[in-house]
Amino acid sequence: MPQYTAPLTDMQFLLHDWLKLEDHYSSLGLQDFDKDLVNEILSQGAKFAEQAIAPLNREGDEQSCKLENGKVTTPDGFAEAYHEYIANGWNAMLGNPEYDGQDLPHTMAVPVQEMLCSANVSWRLISMLTESAVLAINKHGDQALKDTYLRKLISGEWTGTMCLTEPQAGTDLSLLSTKAEPQEDGSYKITGNKIFISGGDQEWTDNIIHLVLARLPDAPAGVKGISLFAVPKKMVLENGELGAENSLSVGSLEKKMGIKACPTCVMNFDQATGFIVGAPHKGLACMFTMMNDARFQVGLQGLGIAEGSFQGALAYARDRLQSRAPQGVQNPEGKADPIMAHPDVRKMLLTQKSLTEGCRALSFLYASQMDIEKSADDEASKQAAANVVAFLTPIAKGFMTDVGQEVSSLGVQVFGGHGFIREWGMEQYMRDSRITQLYEGTNGIQAADLIGRKLSRDNGDMLNDTYQVFDKMVADIADPKGLEKAKSILEEWYQTSLQVKQQSAVNVAGAAYDYMNFSAYSLLGILWLSMADKASQNENPSIQQGKKATSDFYIKRMLPRKDAFKVNLLEDANDLIDVADNLFDYQ
Repeated sequence: MPQYTAPLTDMQFLLHDWLKLEDHYSSLGLQDFDKDLVNEILSQGAKFAEQAIAPLNREGDEQSCKLENGKVTTPDGFAEAYHEYIANGWNAMLGNPEYDGQDLPHTMAVPVQEMLCSANVSWRLISMLTESAVLAINKHGDQALKDTYLRKLISGEWTGTMCLTEPQAGTDLSLLSTKAEPQEDGSYKITGNKIFISGGDQEWTDNIIHLVLARLPDAPAGVKGISLFAVPKKMVLENGELGAENSLSVGSLEKKMGIKACPTCVMNFDQATGFIVGAPHKGLACMFTMMNDARFQVGLQGLGIAEGSFQGALAYARDRLQSRAPQGVQNPEGKADPIMAHPDVRKMLLTQKSLTEGCRALSFLYASQMDIEKSADDEASKQAAANVVAFLTPIAKGFMTDVGQEVSSLGVQVFGGHGFIREWGMEQYMRDSRITQLYEGTNGIQAADLIGRKLSRDNGDMLNDTYQVFDKMVADIADPKGLEKAKSILEEWYQTSLQVKQQSAVNVAGAAYDYMNFSAYSLLGILWLSMADKASQNENPSIQQGKKATSDFYIKRMLPRKDAFKVNLLEDANDLIDVADNLFDYQ
């Protein structure tokens, strides 16, 4: 497996020079967070990712998880690494301080979360979903529920899961059939089957809190009849101690293409005791608190895998000797030149670099908007930031995971035949990244959400507030050529978005994936021009020159991809519908 090294130099540039984090914190009244603290958190996060969990990645993939006598065990070292993780407080980074959380800004936590995904995405999944469960209970749970579960979920002493999917109900949750029967003591009996439950069981913790979607007996049809319940693996007594096992079990472990070291469980609930989260029949809104966080976190998985694959490809391209470069001998001491000297390999590496670093900038910008939504002192700023987060969520999830798959595929390609062999580790990145395009809503669903809801909802406020954030970024570009180019990209994106809003439902559905990609490539173009402008003032030559060169590559060779997506975006979609079903085969 390639050795992972956290990209601290790039992260620090983005946070301090590009986002101007101290000014950002000052504007939000967060003066206690300064540059030194940020760098210390990044440094310690990098140490844990590099030394504690990255070395477990390949062996975990080889071992996978086991289900024996109804109990799940994860690969060697995984539980020990988790205990180190929670002992050092990493699980509590974003937690409510009333329950011993650290309440850090998202711009501090997101870089660490990316590192964890690069180092070992299978290991990261369980703690990721616990963080999402904390958000849902913190926002929607009543006081008793919070007092019972939050402190130990935030500390990581217990973990959480998200139980949505059923064999017959995936994206369309209106089809789910799990039942919840009210009891006289205010609890509910939950009966049903859930599939694809990451971390449904493990030996890391003594308790697991499952957040389960189910229907009450009087539930209306469709998604308006769904409620959310907290269903503990073990019951919690009044004194906080653990009691009897709840009536739930692991039916089986899925055999998967990737993320083999994460237990993906079929969960059976047989009159299990649960407690309602939020109001009856309002479970989908509660779950979306958890789901939207998870969608962004899955985007970070795509980014993290892309970074790991790029690092492996770059190291190999520098060492592997093959043929002479067309521009002349580059390694006169050897019998051949490093493959990095060949233009086609350099193009692959620059594609990896420009997409990965562009997505990192997008994730940090997203994190800064989450900071504003959480900590701004006026409601208008909070709402505007919430609109930007909502608009960018499907892009962050959909595009960043597509990037993870493209970049990891290029990583295999750079290695040539060795990339296809397991011992080199590159094919694992590609296998692990594939699920990120599927779970938490497939990328087609993300695209449909972006164009069908986010683009047109609230009279276009989400689009307009996102435009304002990027417009401010463009206005801050000092380089005249960069400023002119960024203005052009932004206006084309905005005007095309307005044009798309006027299309028919069929055309919108047919153009969804094209719009997501058109938007992503356009917005990353603006991010790159902005980064290059700020890098020109940096004292580190690798940042100053590297950002400029990568920005030039992106604008010349990657940004034109948006034009192909725009062509399809504005086409009538009836040709997709008009192809008769029987014409898909030759029977």
